[in-house]
Amino acid sequence: MDYKMDSGWRLHPIGGDTGQAYMGTRAEERVFLKRNSSPFLAALSVEGITPRLIWTKRVGNGDVLTAQEWLNGRELNPDEMKGKSVRDILHRIHHSENLLKMLQKVKGEIFNPINFYNLYVADLPDDLKSNSVLQQVTEYVKNSIASIDDSQKTVCHGDVNRKNFLLDEEDRLYLVDWEMVKIADPFSDISTLLVQYVPYEEWGTWLEQYGLRMNDNMERRLEWYSMMVCLCMIKKSHSQDRNMEMNQLILLLKKLYQNRLNSYL
Repeated sequence: MDYKMDSGWRLHPIGGDTGQAYMGTRAEERVFLKRNSSPFLAALSVEGITPRLIWTKRVGNGDVLTAQEWLNGRELNPDEMKGKSVRDILHRIHHSENLLKMLQKVKGEIFNPINFYNLYVADLPDDLKSNSVLQQVTEYVKNSIASIDDSQKTVCHGDVNRKNFLLDEEDRLYLVDWEMVKIADPFSDISTLLVQYVPYEEWGTWLEQYGLRMNDNMERRLEWYSMMVCLCMIKKSHSQDRNMEMNQLILLLKKLYQNRLNSYL
């Protein structure tokens, strides 16, 4: 796409789900460019959670381009997602009053349990609707919404995936791709990480290392969001014909539903 960039900048598309990321080059300079990033990016840059924001500009077609420092690095592997550095950056985000105030200032989206539920049931394929396990769990999470709806909300990344963590050459860890940022229960982020990267038997240890002393309220929220994450990931795997992944998630969902987390909390 031609953004009519001035001063000799050239754009090189970078692979990704959104098709909105580019490497910008001009002579020996390189920057990471993204169009229509969250205005919250400036606050994240100041906090050192994302690479440094260099400039923001509106281009001819109305899009807003943001330029960030280009860092050579790599995404995390699945085992690294269980580590201290990931826990620390999530803890920092979830407990930052400053980030919460800034996201509220730019009118960040508030996500309640019903919003997560509606995302799952919207356009749900018939074969998932008819699956007895998914039917049972879906009914359970729907009927449980009222019991967790009054939880305190914080800044949540919304897409805790290993590909969104950047480890640079100096071993500094950044969390990128904030297009799904929301004001929500932090257990939505935590459950997303646990379901994907932490063996079920190790969840209690991870939660303790994160700094949580679980009580009944937290247990209900973790239970609900873990099931909700499984359901949404099953839907996504189904749409992408990743049947093995989908079946593994269904097995975990059955375990969560049957045990209600009592086996490790």
